[in-house]
Parts: sequence; structure tokens; C-alpha cells
Amino acid sequence: MNDSHDSELYVLPLVVRIERATPPERTDALEAAAMAVLSLLDDPGEWTAELHAWQSTGKIRKVVRRARGAEWRRALALPGRTVEHRTAEVRVHPPVPLDAWPRDLARLQVSGTELADTAEPSPAVSPVLWENPRLGMSAGKAMAQAGHAAQLAWWASDDAQRAAWRERGLTVSVRTAPSQERFDELVAAGLPVVRDAGFTEIEPGSCTFVADAPWLAAHAASG
Repeated sequence: MNDSHDSELYVLPLVVRIERATPPERTDALEAAAMAVLSLLDDPGEWTAELHAWQSTGKIRKVVRRARGAEWRRALALPGRTVEHRTAEVRVHPPVPLDAWPRDLARLQVSGTELADTAEPSPAVSPVLWENPRLGMSAGKAMAQAGHAAQLAWWASDDAQRAAWRERGLTVSVRTAPSQERFDELVAAGLPVVRDAGFTEIEPGSCTFVADAPWLAAHAASG
């Protein structure tokens, strides 16, 4: 991921709805972001060219911004797709050049995504995107990283595995790894791992998420 203003560098905008009175649960927002990315990868529809331009750079950069009230309504009026997942609403927009965001998206804030879980998340269902417990990322940063992990898992799946995933609604579980030792074991297992470029919040090269599922583990074992 590169922060230079290069017209050939594309970014995937994600907008999370955060109303003051009813913010989403953190886990719900992370899962919704991952599912929104998967929805676009599985069926880009009229945005096939934009998706190809974004992926062809080799940099799957994602930026999460927040919206409420009129800001959210303006985001809904732009081309995109909304995923509603329990308490969270996340809208994924077609990839745009880094220096050519639609005005109503460019005006949205990146900060202010300090979400929390008020209750214990439900038991995880595969695939699970495991967050590094050591990093303490903001929810916005973690949403982008969960999106990366979901994308790497999608790329690592074959057609039959993607079809089965699609039948389950492209659902994912996002959980913080129970310990640093367990997270490091998953990283070492050959599963899809997100390594951040370090432009915001964390050190370059940090492993942020690992995608884990039986078929991904089988690929890792056979590879």
C-alpha cells in the first residue's frame, strides 16, 4: 500500500454508519466491512472495470470513513452497496483513484471510529478472521484490515469453496486471537496473513489479521 498521489493507484472506499445515539458493535462493524468487500469481489456488477483497475495495481488499499445523518444519506446516493449486519451498516463503493474521491466521500472523517463491544460476541463460525491482540487498532483501521483478510481468503479459495461460501451468505466471524502465542501459531501455519504497510497507526510489516478456515488450512498444509 502506497500513499503517493498516483492516478493509477486505486483505493476501495468503505463507509460505516455511526450515529451518536446508536453506534454499532465493534465486532459487527468489522464483520460487515469484510462481508462488504467479499460482496464486491464475488459480484462486481457494473463496477468490473474499476475492480480490475484496483486489483491490477497489486495494492488492495482500503480506507474506512464514518458517516451519520445527512452524511450517510449522501453516501447512500452515490454508487455503492450496503451490507447490514446485526447492529452495523457498512457501504462499499466502487474503487476510485486515490486522488479522485467523490466529493461527498472525501468530506467524510477517517477519525472517530472508536467502537466497542457491549456484549460478548456469539460463537465464531468459519471462516474466522483473527485479529492480532497486541496491536490495539482503532475500529476503522481494523475494519480495513479485516477487509484485507477476507480478500486474501477469497483469493486462496477455489471455485467450489467460493460457491459454498456464497451459499452461506459470504459470512465471516471476526475475533481477537485468545493470546499472542495462538496468533503467532496461526501466522506460522501458512494461512492468509495481512501484513500492513505501516502508513497509519502501526509499525510497517505488522501482522494484523490471519484468515482461518478448514479449506484454507488444507491449502496451507498441501502447499
